[in-house]
Amino acid sequence: MGMFDGKKGLVTGVFNKQSIAWAIAERIMSEGGDCGFSYMPDKADDARQKNLNRIQKLTEGNSHVKFLQPMDVTNDEHIAQVMDRCRDDLGQIDFLLHSIAFALPDDLKGDTIATSRDGFKLAMEISAYSLIALANAAQDVLSDGASVLTLTYFGGEKAVPGYNIMGICKAALDSIVKYLAFDLGARGIRVNALSAGPLQTISGRGAGVDEMLGLYEAMAPLGRNITHDEAGNSGSFLLSDMSSGITGEILHLDGGYNAMGSPGRLLERIKNAQAV
Repeated sequence: MGMFDGKKGLVTGVFNKQSIAWAIAERIMSEGGDCGFSYMPDKADDARQKNLNRIQKLTEGNSHVKFLQPMDVTNDEHIAQVMDRCRDDLGQIDFLLHSIAFALPDDLKGDTIATSRDGFKLAMEISAYSLIALANAAQDVLSDGASVLTLTYFGGEKAVPGYNIMGICKAALDSIVKYLAFDLGARGIRVNALSAGPLQTISGRGAGVDEMLGLYEAMAPLGRNITHDEAGNSGSFLLSDMSSGITGEILHLDGGYNAMGSPGRLLERIKNAQAV
């Protein structure tokens, strides 16, 4: 018997095989859960429908995939359509995975102090407010005792040069998790965040993940980086009944990097290099 047998839910934000959301969804479906997927709509002039084709290739042949639906989270009609699709194809849902973030490249790559006003608004709307919008629209579809999970990063807690405006968005997202946990707690609905260390993903590459991988390996108590499988395990745990007493929590999956108050073993490497 699988951990998600009889469970149904919505997964947002899968872009490709390297997406953390896909690692979580794969684990859920391997444990018997049924998933509906939303994806970024293709542009009107994109005859190849790259986004749709990408997720179709990932999900084809999997009997636990119940629908694929485009959704622009800046559009309330799109969000409502996805919830209608959940209601029609899944009924009440037991989990909702929010994996959505975006910032204009010029704002993400530039110094935080130079973030444009319009870019700030857009990044906040898509990366933070979208969790509120989805949770609100899903209230009638979420079953009592359901679980909501979003994906965050340590750059929302501490300044991580290069993460810039997205770090501010993640700080807002972390706070939203706590307030939604209170709002939905009366129905037993839990809201948590998974704060994963660097992984090779589309969003990670945009934030300089290659440099971060070496830093985490050198500083984390475990002395290594995390894996996609570990992200899938941790995320599915937070969406399952196994975490029924946990809400308003940010779970760090980073080999213990967040616990360090000094460079740790990295300092030893630096000293050894200087001594040579």
